[in-house]
Amino acid sequence: MTGTLVLAGTPIGDTADAPPRLATELAGADIVAAEDTRRLRRLTQALEVQPRGRIVSYFEGNETARTPELVEALVGGARVLLVTDAGMPSVSDPGYRLVAAAVKQDIKVTAVPGPSAVLTALALSGLPVDRFCFEGFLPRKAGERLGRLREVAGERRTLVYFEAPHRLDDTLAAMAEAFGGDRRAAVCRELTKTYEEVRRGPLAELAAWAAEGVRGEITVVVEGAPEVTEELDAGELVRRVQVREEAGERRKEAIAAVAADAGLPKREVFDAVVAAKNAARQSPRGA
Repeated sequence: MTGTLVLAGTPIGDTADAPPRLATELAGADIVAAEDTRRLRRLTQALEVQPRGRIVSYFEGNETARTPELVEALVGGARVLLVTDAGMPSVSDPGYRLVAAAVKQDIKVTAVPGPSAVLTALALSGLPVDRFCFEGFLPRKAGERLGRLREVAGERRTLVYFEAPHRLDDTLAAMAEAFGGDRRAAVCRELTKTYEEVRRGPLAELAAWAAEGVRGEITVVVEGAPEVTEELDAGELVRRVQVREEAGERRKEAIAAVAADAGLPKREVFDAVVAAKNAARQSPRGA
């Protein structure tokens, strides 16, 4: 019989939040694959549990190489426990490759539910939580980051991001540019830890606050785009794109910005621009 892969959620701050099953799995697993073995050691000491199985590292740098080894152990009947530094494996952490490989081999995959920075931040944000989407980490390069944000500027669902503290001010400033400085957001810092802080306000205000420097683990929650009541015909959409282009924006960026402002899919604005361009070509000169 094949073994079982267990994905275990670990505390995002306070070790008292560890689910009771985590200690049981740590003690009984044949192999514990940990993102950081030193942090695992501190966790097991806090939980007063001694793993009996083999402990191996499993992080971004060795995921690809170590996955076949762990799958082989699973095929052989081992119970493999996967833990990351904080939260649930696979969610912006190592795990996806191993889960996909295990599923391909018809190996049972189960989970020990645990703390989640995404859900904790959502609950504390004060923003709508009935519909949301998780965007993970944004690109580090400024141009790519702004482009990614413009892609979702018209998204109606609440958005959740992870960010490094030293990039927070630039990210919030880019969000204010892409979404509008008045868009509501919450910066959740050091969740469940001693210096937990949730700062709520408009993006422009939060960007100014972050410019002074922020420390700790950061989760950013941003309000979704407001419902647009203004109805714009194709001609007006094209005109707004042209205005932005004349101001120096590239067409792709202008289309994304107009779509976000109008609460429309980018494709709809793109199609309007293409149709107008084709019509201009077919129109007789001087007409």
